[in-house]
Amino acid sequence: MSAARFDGSRFQGRVMVITGAAQGIGRRVAERAGAEGARLALVDRADLVHEVVAGLREQGVEAIALQADLETWEGAADVMTRTVEHFGRLDILINNVGGAIHFKPFTEFSSAEISAEITRSLMPTLWCCRAALPTLVAQGSGVIVNVSSAATRGIHRIPYSAAKGGINALTASLAFEVAEHGIRVVATAPGGTEAPPRRISRGTPAPRNATEQAWFQAHVDQTKASCLMDRYGTLDEMAAPILFLASDAASYITGSVLPVAGGDQG
Repeated sequence: MSAARFDGSRFQGRVMVITGAAQGIGRRVAERAGAEGARLALVDRADLVHEVVAGLREQGVEAIALQADLETWEGAADVMTRTVEHFGRLDILINNVGGAIHFKPFTEFSSAEISAEITRSLMPTLWCCRAALPTLVAQGSGVIVNVSSAATRGIHRIPYSAAKGGINALTASLAFEVAEHGIRVVATAPGGTEAPPRRISRGTPAPRNATEQAWFQAHVDQTKASCLMDRYGTLDEMAAPILFLASDAASYITGSVLPVAGGDQG
């Protein structure tokens, strides 16, 4: 294991795939990793990812944009293939795709809505882990950082909570399975996050009446009430722990889920 770097170039030359990189936490992780020397494959299904890559290239960051639907095995497999074809290797995978769609009591979810939440917030991480592993095993090294959520203990988004609970289980079990190959698997569990308005919506419908507005507000109030610091985190406060876990400074950490929610343990 190489020595940890603390000089602003801790990812120098490392090839990093970041999913959900067009907005929010994924974009901030990309910006910070690129500034520290990472070679980036930024993945999103939105055209916006090309704009993000163009901006990074102007700053001298080596980056490519890959549009893909990571809710499918084919999309995830294609991303890993194209990354290795372009860079010749893969060192770090940041699984950031996900996000609750609906906010309401569990009894109000239809079967289709439940399936959509699981497909959105669990399957991209599951598929991407599976797609990246052959390369990482062949190399005998690599890091996977999954982005879970403190909402594994939360209200009015139960299918999303279940999906993120699945990511926690995946992290623990996969770390157990691949440690012998020199691969670490870790996760962060972000809480509420302040971010610019999304340019592309997750598909959350606008509340149609006072009852639906109250359901949405209840999850916001619970998120903040569960946080000892009584506030949402910033994008930088979410990106920093992800990059710490991806770095050599975390070389003896695997199978762990790090809460990043102002004291809410999720």
